[in-house]
Amino acid sequence: MYIPAHFAQTDPAELHRLIIAHPFGVLVSHTAGGLDANHLPCHLDTAQGALGHLHLHVARANPLWRELADGDTVLVVFSAGDAYVSPSWYPSKHEAHRQVPTWNYMVAHAHGRVTIRDDERYLRGVVARLTRTHEAAEEKPWKMSDAPVEFTDTLLQAIVGIEIEITRLEGKRKLSQNKEVRDISGAAQALLTRGHVAVGQAMLDEAARKS
Repeated sequence: MYIPAHFAQTDPAELHRLIIAHPFGVLVSHTAGGLDANHLPCHLDTAQGALGHLHLHVARANPLWRELADGDTVLVVFSAGDAYVSPSWYPSKHEAHRQVPTWNYMVAHAHGRVTIRDDERYLRGVVARLTRTHEAAEEKPWKMSDAPVEFTDTLLQAIVGIEIEITRLEGKRKLSQNKEVRDISGAAQALLTRGHVAVGQAMLDEAARKS
């Protein structure tokens, strides 16, 4: 990923927070058939290894787990939001007309090594952690024990786990940091009125840091 210095996010803790808040990743792998991309929810354990481990699962019918071997390298891409930015939203554009359209976004790239985990205990743990995390906001959170044992056992047999040891993390926050504060704020307000809350608020935060 091309990352100009003023857009770089290098703090592992910040990148971990992005992944935890936006855990639906794109797992990119290179298989015998060429490049492959799978869209998968991931659980990040920051306590494992130097940069954390990702835990996820795929359908047993998905050929990915057979095409990957333990130790293979993969890339998982996580996005925290994106939005088109019109030059008309920059106050300076109306004075000098020296602005052009752009696209702002926040992403984290996790590079790592794969281990295929085709064992029931691991899979049960992954599903339980994903469930606890994403049901937490519900009034009555669903839990695995709510379903009949034979039903969940059958479903667990239909999936295969993948563990990824993160070996490199890189991030990019393209939020008009190379613009004047008034231009960052102006574009941020325009995005907020259009419903792009994540990017708009992040740009306001950048404007406050820069001012």
